[in-house]
Amino acid sequence: MASCVANELLHKIKQLSILLPINVCLRRRCSTSSKQRDSQRHLTTKSSSEKLVGVVGLEIHAQISSNSKLFSGSPVCFSAPPNSQVSFFDASLPGTLPVLNRRCVEAAVMTGLALNCTINKKSLFDRKHYFYADLPAGYQITQQRRPVAVDGVLTYSFLGGKKRSQVVRKHVQIKQIQLEQDSGKSLHDDVHSQTLIDLNRAGVGLMELVMEPDMSCGEEAAAAVRELQLILQALGTCQGNMSEGQLRVDANVSVHRPGEPLGVRTEVKNINSIRYLARAIDYEIQRQIGVMQRGGTVHNETRAYDSKSGETIPMRDKEGLQDYRFMPEPNLPPLIVFEDNATLPPGVDSSQVVVVQKIKEGLPELPSVKREHLVQAYGILPEHSFTLVNEEGLMEYFEEVMKATRKEPRKVIGWVMNELLGQLKQQDMSVSQSPISPAALAELLELQETGRVSSSGAKQVFQVMWGSSGKTAEQVIQEQDLGLVSDATQLHNICQKVVDSHPTEVHAIRNGNAKVLNKLMGLVQRELRGKADPVLVMEILKQKTRGGGC
Repeated sequence: MASCVANELLHKIKQLSILLPINVCLRRRCSTSSKQRDSQRHLTTKSSSEKLVGVVGLEIHAQISSNSKLFSGSPVCFSAPPNSQVSFFDASLPGTLPVLNRRCVEAAVMTGLALNCTINKKSLFDRKHYFYADLPAGYQITQQRRPVAVDGVLTYSFLGGKKRSQVVRKHVQIKQIQLEQDSGKSLHDDVHSQTLIDLNRAGVGLMELVMEPDMSCGEEAAAAVRELQLILQALGTCQGNMSEGQLRVDANVSVHRPGEPLGVRTEVKNINSIRYLARAIDYEIQRQIGVMQRGGTVHNETRAYDSKSGETIPMRDKEGLQDYRFMPEPNLPPLIVFEDNATLPPGVDSSQVVVVQKIKEGLPELPSVKREHLVQAYGILPEHSFTLVNEEGLMEYFEEVMKATRKEPRKVIGWVMNELLGQLKQQDMSVSQSPISPAALAELLELQETGRVSSSGAKQVFQVMWGSSGKTAEQVIQEQDLGLVSDATQLHNICQKVVDSHPTEVHAIRNGNAKVLNKLMGLVQRELRGKADPVLVMEILKQKTRGGGC
């Protein structure tokens, strides 16, 4: 019994002799890490005075305007009956092979040239493997190793400054433009708890444009996407209708302090509105700043934007790098484009290949050139040209009005920007939906220019025309009795009445305060409901306040 107790005591002493050095080491290590934490806390406190800023990069999928898909002859038609535009290749039936659509290659080259990219004379196709129910092949044909265009730049503008009337110009680098095929579409039926697959979109040609993280907020990203949208529409390479999924944006967002490495980024997927893009990015920047300021960690994850709540919500984490098992596409040879006709191999027909020089010569006028043209041709302000070009159809509307009126461009731009655009924004309408045509507005401005209606009267006529589609300005003026009063006798009598009833103002005018004349002018206009000829009234008032009588 005694020997058992002695053996147990000896065993505990051995354990203590082993554990003691470990505990000492642990205390030393804890002490050291405590000092490190104090040091880190000091550094964090020091650097927290520097403001955290956002960093934004974009990946944009633009659907190519083409009658058929990228690798098959299936037609491209939005809102066609489900699975009605699907070839054997689109459905990935065994034995089918891809045939490259030359129109899609030309669209990618044209877009690359418009964005000052280097066009690779030889590019390659790859298979990107991942499983989705609406990707029947189990892989996507894309351009991972060598895309069709690289190293471009997009110059964009937006209204900034204190009064938001100054045009701010910025640049974002384009890393690459690659051709790839779209996937199908999953239709979730919550009523029957099932998911249906529509392969109409499978295989549609896309251009993926990858932008470097050169932007800092939602406003800049939205302006860059809007400029790109205008360029694609001008080129005809993409219709850019975001509501139909023709332009889809993924935003990579992170925050950091200037001078420090970039922070952990999150990806906000499939944003289908420029307005929502700006809101999603700004919300995500503020969310990440809040996490950092609370001492938390921003996770590398994919998020979605909920337009109802105005928040981004988690979809899946990206901590583990997904292996797409890229491999060369065995069924497609390298894509070759030629600089000009002189570089074509003997016997090759130029109509059967893509020639960069030919595409370059056919580039249309881009939005930036249109803005310069408007400023030089009409003498309007740069910020006005910015709005005219950025609002779809507004520049064409303005130029149609200018063709039909003698009114000065700056006065016409005032009507287009304030009256027309103001009404359109208020009622959430596009320029093409305006009930007042360019010819109708030009007629109204001509009547004002020739003295048929006053400035205030013209605005009343405009409002009536807006609500009474089809009525001309002349008809409204007659029906509403809004024509300018130019009868000299009537104007003299009313002016005399106003002068006689305001001796104090007349005395001030005679003592040199000419500004008071405007008050008398307003009183006369009130008498005539704004229909008096302002030039004639001012002359009469000047005569009468000088004591010139009638």
